[in-house]
Amino acid sequence: MTSFAHYIDSIMRKIHPKKEGDKGLSIAARSAHDKPIHEAKYVVFDTELTGLHAKKDSIVSIGAVKMDGNRVSLGDFFYRIIEPKTALTGKSVVIHGITPTEASESPEIDILLPEFMDFCSDSIMVGHFVSIDLGFLNKEIKRIYGTSLQNPAVDTLLIYRWIRKIEEKTCAYHAGTAEQADLFTLADKYEIPFEGAHNALNDAFVTAQLFQRFLSVLPGFGVHTVGELLKIGGPRISG
Repeated sequence: MTSFAHYIDSIMRKIHPKKEGDKGLSIAARSAHDKPIHEAKYVVFDTELTGLHAKKDSIVSIGAVKMDGNRVSLGDFFYRIIEPKTALTGKSVVIHGITPTEASESPEIDILLPEFMDFCSDSIMVGHFVSIDLGFLNKEIKRIYGTSLQNPAVDTLLIYRWIRKIEEKTCAYHAGTAEQADLFTLADKYEIPFEGAHNALNDAFVTAQLFQRFLSVLPGFGVHTVGELLKIGGPRISG
């Protein structure tokens, strides 16, 4: 597995702006984009937060599971509770169930972030409404290392909306019908079992199974390669 030091070193070589004369992707990047979606490696992850304020709130737990193509690696997962930089509120504790005592006895993000990045290595990151999770991760990565996450990312919410849009065009039954698209609603729709309470690892497993469902049908919609997957499901990340 790629060491975190090597990972950061590779990032620092990539973050210099591309010169005007440079056009297109490198050979390595083109090769990665041409890889079939069923041969790519993914890390499906979720975070629990003290709140949703981008500047004031912080991460309180990270859960992730690896996927090799469309196979969920049940034994290859990551879960850590983190001492947040923002005090927990009763409102957030009700959502994720992590008590102030549990959080205060856990390592800070500065210690656990390298471990998580080693776990992710160069995999494609997958999440549901992943721009929120990546935004908080990038905030910490930028604070510590002065850069941001370079892994490609895919949002299962965007994939679902893309599929739904096609269905609305081809099936009168779906046309004009509004539908919720939160993780648990989609889990119920696709008959994925889940527990009611939020937990970063449990939510990551649910998201992985949802992504698994999408990977099985996307070729039927003309999505065969990583590049095509990123085109329909890649989130816009600021920072």
